[in-house]
Amino acid sequence: MTESEPERISHPEHDHNQCIRNAISVAEQLCLSRGVQLTPIRHKILELIWNSHKAVKAYDLLDQIRPVNDAAKPSTVYRALDFLLEQGLIHRVESLNAFVGCHCSGTQHDQLLLICTACHTVEERAAPDVLSALSTELSGAGFVPQRKTIEIHGLCKSCKPAATAASEKDDEH
Repeated sequence: MTESEPERISHPEHDHNQCIRNAISVAEQLCLSRGVQLTPIRHKILELIWNSHKAVKAYDLLDQIRPVNDAAKPSTVYRALDFLLEQGLIHRVESLNAFVGCHCSGTQHDQLLLICTACHTVEERAAPDVLSALSTELSGAGFVPQRKTIEIHGLCKSCKPAATAASEKDDEH
């Protein structure tokens, strides 16, 4: 993999190019139906976010967009990110101060984000049982959430075997 080549999920069954096409298509359809514009800069920022399933920081996006738009400034990127967040096309990963594409943009939803500490991918999960239990707890506390995001850091299913093998090797010594 080269420095400029985006990192992709390495699961053999995952067609990441199709993943990007689907995300862009959904975004275009949602914006059209909502009467909002997915301007070229917003489109490009969304595409850059979807280049991998890793959370991307705003200044990394700025560095990536400058070859295409040399006049881009931090405010350009932040305005595009604000729009994409408002439209539910991306999620903010609070613990990383970064952004990741949303897999279910067409619906308002709570989020369970699994963040791999080894490969840095972020997986969005529906987790209705977890979120239902959380809603019950919040209701019992009389707390009215404005939004719910649960971020869990650990090892994804691809990285877990390597970490387990490394741990076992360390135990042998």
